[in-house]
Amino acid sequence: MKKLILSLLFAVVSMGAFAQFEKGTKYVNASLSGFGLSYSKVPGFCMNIEAGGGYFIANNWMLKGLIGWEHTGGANEFNLGAGARYYVKDNGLFFGGDVRYGLNNAGGGAETAHNAYLAPEVGYCFYLNDHVSIEPSLYVDMCLNHFKDFTKVGLKLSFGYYF
Repeated sequence: MKKLILSLLFAVVSMGAFAQFEKGTKYVNASLSGFGLSYSKVPGFCMNIEAGGGYFIANNWMLKGLIGWEHTGGANEFNLGAGARYYVKDNGLFFGGDVRYGLNNAGGGAETAHNAYLAPEVGYCFYLNDHVSIEPSLYVDMCLNHFKDFTKVGLKLSFGYYF
């Protein structure tokens, strides 16, 4: 059993050897969050789906854009944003942040909420091969205009493709 666990640990650690964080590299991703892995004041089921793309403007520095949809406690929100990521020394650890605009239907009624978010995150990039990665990260979505109502903390799972 110990040998199996050690072998899996070495396999996970060695996945970072395929780092593609060089200037000119392009990136596309899809991510999921919620599913009971986040905390917010709003009760009920939460699910977030996001798609994005990015470009490395310098080694280890990526600018990215994103579009997303979130369902939380009976309300739907559509997001559009931009951000940046810094990868630490080609080992896969990254720090990032997004600025987003969200349009929330506030429970399906005629009332809508326009929200601005600041979303820092920290995560790790596990490479499955030279281009495909799995990227778990911890995030905080800080709602700047309705902080206590729409701010959430959680775990995000992304699938990335570097080319």
